[in-house]
Amino acid sequence: MGMTKSVAKVLAAMIATAAVPAAAEAAQCGKDAGGFPAWVEAFKGEAASRGISRSTLDKAFSNVDYARATIRADRGQKSFKLSLEQFMQKRGGQAIIRRGKGLKKQNAALFQRIEARYGVPAGPLLAIWGMETGFGGFLGKEHTLSAVATLAYDCRRPEYFTNQLYAALQLVQNGTLSTTARGAAHGEIGQTQFLPVNVLKYGVDGDGNGRIDLVGSKADALASTANFLRGHGWSAGAGYQPGEPNFGALQGWNAASVYQRAIAIIGAEIDGN
Repeated sequence: MGMTKSVAKVLAAMIATAAVPAAAEAAQCGKDAGGFPAWVEAFKGEAASRGISRSTLDKAFSNVDYARATIRADRGQKSFKLSLEQFMQKRGGQAIIRRGKGLKKQNAALFQRIEARYGVPAGPLLAIWGMETGFGGFLGKEHTLSAVATLAYDCRRPEYFTNQLYAALQLVQNGTLSTTARGAAHGEIGQTQFLPVNVLKYGVDGDGNGRIDLVGSKADALASTANFLRGHGWSAGAGYQPGEPNFGALQGWNAASVYQRAIAIIGAEIDGN
C-alpha cells in the first residue's frame, strides 16, 4: 500500500529536522576561547543556509579571532553605576558642551537639514556624538567582526549578538562594512557607535553621495542618529528632558539611566534651553 500524503509529510518533516540538533549542538556557546574555532565553522554552515553567500562568509571570517578585549570590556562596564555628577565628570560633560556649541555653529546648515527632515535638533545629536566618540576623534580599535562574533559565541547574550552578527554579515555582503573595520569593543560602528542591526534599520545617506558611511561621514552618522531617534518615537518640537515626550527616544539609544540623563542635560546646554 502506498504512503498517505499526511504520513509522507510527517516523515519529510522528521528527515528535514533531523540534522538541526547536531548543528545546534556544534554551535553551542562557550565561556573561553577553546571552542571558538569549532563554533565559527558551525555558524558558517548555518549562515550559508540562511542566505549569506559562501564568498561573504569566507571573506568576513578570514581575519576573525576570539576577542579577549571585548570579553573584558563586556564584563567590566562600571561607569553606568556612577552617580550623574560622577558620570558627567568622568565623560567630560562640560568639555562636550563647550565643543558642541562650537560645532553647532560650524555645521549650522547640516543640523538645520537634519532637523527639517527628522525633527531632531542639534543638541542631543551633538551630545551623543561627543559622548560616544569625542566627535569622531576615537572610534575604537577592536576588529568589528571579531568583536561581534565573539559575543555571539559567548554564553552571556548569544541570541542578541547572533542577530548582530547576521546583520554585520549583511553589511559586508552589501558593501557597507569592510571586513577590516575597527570600532568599539561590542562591535559598534562609526562616529555615533551604531550596532550592526541599527545600521541596517536606521543608517541613511546624509551627505547624498549614494552610500552609507558612518565612519568617514559625519553627515551620515548624525542623520542616521536622528533617524534612529525618530524611529524610537521622537516628536518634532517636543522636549527631551526626563518626563517630556522625547526622553523615551533617548532611553531607546542607551538603557543606562545615567547616560540618558547626561545626554538630556548636555543637549539642552548646547541648544541653549
